[in-house]
Amino acid sequence: MKRILIDYKKLDPQVTNLLIETYPDGYGDEDIISFRNLNGEFIEAVELQTEDTLYLIKISKSLSHFIANFDENISEDIEGLQGESIEGPSLELNLEEENED
Repeated sequence: MKRILIDYKKLDPQVTNLLIETYPDGYGDEDIISFRNLNGEFIEAVELQTEDTLYLIKISKSLSHFIANFDENISEDIEGLQGESIEGPSLELNLEEENED
């Protein structure tokens, strides 16, 4: 299994959705992992596991704000797009979960 230390801003949309599903109400002290990186810097992160990868997502004030306001921000983005006409091919945003059995 791969282990990746990453900032939430660099997550792809699928992993971002999994992050929001895993921590819908934010994360607590029990979810935080603390360690020192190779440079000796103190890092705090939350774990997010997919089928083949364990992500350690760096904690910052902006991560907690992002999780807390995710639904509100998405709603505002969608409302902003309603009524606008876009020329060219249409794009669909598929946010459905894929069940892996």
